[in-house]
Amino acid sequence: MKYGIIDLSVVPGRADSYDVSEMTTQLLFGDVFSVLEEAKSFIKVRVHYDNYECWICKKQYLPISSSEYTQITNSPYHCTTDLVQVITYKQNLLPILRGSSLPHYKNGVLKLGSETIKFNGNITIPTQIGTKDKIVEDALMFLNAPYLWGGKSPFGIDCSGFSQLVYKINNIVIPRDAYQQATLGGSYSFVEEAEPGDLAFFDNNEGRITHVGILVGKGKIIHASGKVRIDALDHNGIYNPETNSYSHKLRIIKNLV
Repeated sequence: MKYGIIDLSVVPGRADSYDVSEMTTQLLFGDVFSVLEEAKSFIKVRVHYDNYECWICKKQYLPISSSEYTQITNSPYHCTTDLVQVITYKQNLLPILRGSSLPHYKNGVLKLGSETIKFNGNITIPTQIGTKDKIVEDALMFLNAPYLWGGKSPFGIDCSGFSQLVYKINNIVIPRDAYQQATLGGSYSFVEEAEPGDLAFFDNNEGRITHVGILVGKGKIIHASGKVRIDALDHNGIYNPETNSYSHKLRIIKNLV
């Protein structure tokens, strides 16, 4: 088995092994993975954080040994909470985006391959699970981030990437896709019982869960739809005041904290 780590700001994860294939997710700096399959210019990987499988370009990662992979994955992760922080890597400046993992981080220093890198930004403390209030606070930091199918960064994000990244910053690991996230936690019988920080899920006409957002209180929800935005929420679903209509049909609200 081969292993790798992302040493770029953000890398597209694709459905198949070619450049124009659909982007289904993104890997951020510090994400580690195992290599499942190799093609001419791409490798199929399984991301350790959430077991998500996708194809990435062979030019966009750093190979690591099995011992280093084990060391990283067996250690509590630290991730950055700044919108953007800059490090010096291979004598060049490299932007690190919110939610990126910091390998071997200790006392303001991270290690990547043979390099020791200073990091002066804000980070999570692995032993501290975020409160629901903190989840809402972090979610609001993504306001107006543009929607991007498969995106997982403040510069382009989809609905489930948004909820996963906000929860990651709060040291809560949830799966990549909305329908997977909906299998976790306990559910409520009524919308009025739910609390800010809970996840609300929405289905399509076939009953498949296709959307997720984070409750922010007072009948409001923050979610990625065109951009990360705040809309009204009631027992029917999400109401968009700009179109005077419901954009998403509510299926269930889950408590994960």
